[in-house]
Amino acid sequence: MKTENHSQLAAFIWSVADLLRGDFKQSQYGRIILPFTLLRRLECVLGLPRPRY
Repeated sequence: MKTENHSQLAAFIWSVADLLRGDFKQSQYGRIILPFTLLRRLECVLGLPRPRY
């Protein structure tokens, strides 16, 4: 990946994170995102497999 593309992608990801963070302080962000990440991971691991068609 070129350096320009990498920098643009990183800037885009941070801008989306800022939008999602909303009114939370930057120090609170980890306390909000980490539980949701953990729940999503557990859902993927423990969830029923989808039927294959």
